[in-house]
Amino acid sequence: MRDNMFSNKVLLITGGTGSFGNAVLKRFLHTDIKEIRIFSRDEKKQDDMRNLLRNDKIKFFMGDVRDFRSINNAMDGVDYVFHAAALKQVPSCEFYPMEAVRTNVLGTENVVEAAINHKISKLICLGTDKAVYPINAMGISKAMMEKVAVSKARLHSTPLITCTRYGNVMASRGSVIPLFISQIKAGKPLTITDPEMTRFMMSLHNAVELVLFAYENANPGDIFVQKAPAATIGQLAEVLLEIFESKSEIHVIGTRHGEKLYETLLTREEFGKAEDMGEFYRIAADDRDLNYAKYFSEGNSKIAEMQDYHSHNTHRLSNAELKELLLNLDYVQEELKTDMAVWHG
Repeated sequence: MRDNMFSNKVLLITGGTGSFGNAVLKRFLHTDIKEIRIFSRDEKKQDDMRNLLRNDKIKFFMGDVRDFRSINNAMDGVDYVFHAAALKQVPSCEFYPMEAVRTNVLGTENVVEAAINHKISKLICLGTDKAVYPINAMGISKAMMEKVAVSKARLHSTPLITCTRYGNVMASRGSVIPLFISQIKAGKPLTITDPEMTRFMMSLHNAVELVLFAYENANPGDIFVQKAPAATIGQLAEVLLEIFESKSEIHVIGTRHGEKLYETLLTREEFGKAEDMGEFYRIAADDRDLNYAKYFSEGNSKIAEMQDYHSHNTHRLSNAELKELLLNLDYVQEELKTDMAVWHG
């Protein structure tokens, strides 16, 4: 059914030249989807994608979600929108927090308003675990992104607006796996902030599946979370050294500014009302209005008994499980092939 869900439809992906956009293209480009629009501000990445794929179903739109006019123009004739454009790196957002606000918060408002203007059918906004109990500018801005989307969903039935929230996507742009592999190949020590730090382990395939599940099952204002296993950063480094048969050392450099020991996908308050849908959780929108009596006279006794759902208490991968997961990543396989080519001249 899923290969036909976009039959003869037009899909727009903001930030479409990124890891998520590439994964969606890989999944749906050769189905009977009518058109996939890639909206981004990076002309170099657009040109690279255009030359690599050479497919008439892909249309490229230059623009920035910060500029309402550009995103509004790109939505003419669109059926569905996956909003993936964001500033995602913690350090850069820490040093330039207003840049995070302009892209992640105000940019999301522009996307939503443009979708409303054009009566888009469905809009899925991609979030992050760093939005839960945020301690850095990136997480705070993505938490506000969720609030903007849910707020608009309360007011408008078209488009149907929903959010997804997921942990680190393995081997995505700016993530730690490409860093570790580049250090291994250069014969340098692997730099680890804290070996006991845990992170959810999700593939790009998982990220696409989460968005598609939201597409199929969402009510207005829902936030969807995919259950995911976790591993420590020290464990990840050790397994990558094993995969690449490297004797590089591991150097612990200490926790960076804005980093958490573990990541949370559901607060205990959300967990108390979340619907368990098998591999996913659905958090329904808070539909209370500004009738303050509801805030003070109604509660949920279950919340006191709940825990957060985070990378310290989810399923912890064994080294063997983690190795299998890593070896299934296209990025790791490509890097291994490159190594083999170098070894064999």
